[in-house]
Amino acid sequence: MDFSFTEEQTLLRNSVSKFLADNYKFEFFKKNSRTDPGWSPSVWKQFAELGLMAAPLPEEYGGLGGGAVDTMIVTEELGRSLVVEPYVQTVVVGGGFIGRGTEAQKAEWLPRIAAGEMVIAFAFAEPQGRFNYADLVTTAKKQGSNYVLNGQKAVVLGGPWADTLIVTARTAGGQRDAKGVSVFLVDKKSKGVVTRDYPTVDGLRASEVTFENVEVPAANLIGALDNGLELVELVTDTAIAAHASEAVGAMKVLLDATVEYSKTRKQFGVPIGKFQALQHRMVDMFMNYEQSASIALMVTLKLGEDTVERKKAASAAKVQIGKAGRFIGQNAVQIHGGMGMTDELNVGHYFKRLTMLDTLYGNVGHHLKRYAQLS
Repeated sequence: MDFSFTEEQTLLRNSVSKFLADNYKFEFFKKNSRTDPGWSPSVWKQFAELGLMAAPLPEEYGGLGGGAVDTMIVTEELGRSLVVEPYVQTVVVGGGFIGRGTEAQKAEWLPRIAAGEMVIAFAFAEPQGRFNYADLVTTAKKQGSNYVLNGQKAVVLGGPWADTLIVTARTAGGQRDAKGVSVFLVDKKSKGVVTRDYPTVDGLRASEVTFENVEVPAANLIGALDNGLELVELVTDTAIAAHASEAVGAMKVLLDATVEYSKTRKQFGVPIGKFQALQHRMVDMFMNYEQSASIALMVTLKLGEDTVERKKAASAAKVQIGKAGRFIGQNAVQIHGGMGMTDELNVGHYFKRLTMLDTLYGNVGHHLKRYAQLS
């Protein structure tokens, strides 16, 4: 089987890589993430001009008709530069949900995503829910032509920048029942939406969101009423694949930086890269990186498979990426010594991003259990 990228995909990678190399250096990341608003609307606009937002979206709605591999290429390059702008949340998650909605929803929202005119955040996690998407206290009750939302969502990544929220809520059944989960588009400016914004450890921003009798038009229901769990799992598996590629990009930077440092840092009069013990560690880092790159491609290619195969691929990727990210990050910090822990060096920042990606949509332990249940 030929896993080579097409000429168009190679051009896409080169254009993203060059733009980020010129405009998103490490010093820009630090300034961008530490000063309000915590992201760059001008960079977001430039992403749209480069066609990054449109790349995976259907052509009939302003997209470029690309696929999951195009998303993989973009997110890997974003991971190399520690990009904080909410690409996955808006394009992959937001576009994923809306792309499976009604024709009216697609026609209204997808062109705006492609043009970079909106930011979406996915409000799915709840304080008691752990990694169970169906464990919902947030409710949506039908009143006339609207639904009324009440509840709380935790760690809504990109929430401070979003103008639209995609919210999971219980419309029927018990708190943890698989049936009875529905998905809604919610305008963040709606009366009754209250947010508490804060920075995350890896340079992003998140919100705690409370819904107090928030009225949502029935037309903003995405997918089937009471049967939204399958859609949530499909879209989050797609997001897992995108974040896996993002993690691979971060791992590559850590690996290259560590190897380069080992050639210049001297101990006992020789570069530390000459020490066999450290050579073994860096070989293990390389092997973990290569395995992660392979499984990121595998899960990307399996997103179109049947439900069980897709879920197994996503869980396998989460396990490998989570373990490899920890191993590569820990060893990169350790080989760099004390300076590996400082804010001035990029190593610690990449390790923090990998650590946060490990917990997003379920950690290693959760996905090991999920994989076992599917096998």
